Amino acid sequence: MQIRDERDEDAVAISRITAAAFAEAPHSSGTEARIVEALRAAGALTISLVAVSDDGHIIGHVAFSPVQINGASGRWHGLGPVSVAPDMQRQGIGGALIRAGLARLAALNADGCVLLGDPAYYRRFGFVSDPALTYGGEASLYFQRLVLKGKAPEGDVSYHSAFDVV
Repeated sequence: MQIRDERDEDAVAISRITAAAFAEAPHSSGTEARIVEALRAAGALTISLVAVSDDGHIIGHVAFSPVQINGASGRWHGLGPVSVAPDMQRQGIGGALIRAGLARLAALNADGCVLLGDPAYYRRFGFVSDPALTYGGEASLYFQRLVLKGKAPEGDVSYHSAFDVV
């Protein structure tokens, strides 16, 4: 498997894999593929990586996009969606994509990353829940942050408007 930057010709495969990866997920909004498409159209994908199988097929994708904290832009980003083809899940592909993306964020001198997801899964990457950092005005064990440099922020996080896709 190889992890590389998304290319223009990857868009259809990314949408297909994202839709398939979230099709049976109980927490899915069903809009994850459209969110990635909207982020791409808005030029708001800070990092967009694909995992490519040895035979050249895209088998996974991860997106990172800027977030605002207390309405202010800064050097914080949101992770997600991350998706892996259903028949390739539970093989470490998603984790490899996340690690590669976080390394890229660090190389970009980002302050940190937030996400909404399962704490049992994301703690392996260093993410922690922090009641001082909220999403939608509420603290949640599922809303987590990873400080890459500096100190942990406080306040309410908002994602790019592409996440408002219905």
